[in-house]
Amino acid sequence: MVGKKNIVFGFAFLIFTAALGPLMISMYEDWGAAFGEKQNHVGRLQQLKTDSFEEDLEALSADQIAKANTDGVLSLNKLINVETEIDMIKGGPHAHGNLEALLNIVVGLVLCFVSASLLVKQTISWVFIAGTVMHSGLLYLERVFGFTWLSGNPIMGIGPVLLLLGLLLMALVTFKSFEGRLQDR
Repeated sequence: MVGKKNIVFGFAFLIFTAALGPLMISMYEDWGAAFGEKQNHVGRLQQLKTDSFEEDLEALSADQIAKANTDGVLSLNKLINVETEIDMIKGGPHAHGNLEALLNIVVGLVLCFVSASLLVKQTISWVFIAGTVMHSGLLYLERVFGFTWLSGNPIMGIGPVLLLLGLLLMALVTFKSFEGRLQDR
């Protein structure tokens, strides 16, 4: 059956993308530390403002206020940087990888029920696998493994185009030759 490779690939890729969960959880330890640091510095700034920029009953100099403000801004920036790293994985390879893995499973199942020629079914099957590898697979390389040269590279646009092409082909083939029962090839 032609769709079998998509089903197997889909489950294998789903395992791979689900493994990003523990990676992101470990990144939340850095987030917790950055959040605590931000709370301390910004909380101090809020208290200084409430106390008319006095601390321990002494007025702070402009230099001391500027240093406290700098600590607050830098701690906010650190928190944003940690959140950005997590969000880049969450919104990129993790979300797209899960979706495309499930899409391959569904396509593999549907290919078992269409009576199109073997060449057409094989083409659709390989277009979905290639599209997944060229889309979320490259997002993995870029965002998880740090292959930054992929950012903005035209090669990154091939995967989504292949997936859209696969969806169009699948829609046409399903419309034309969906049998509703298992096919031999």
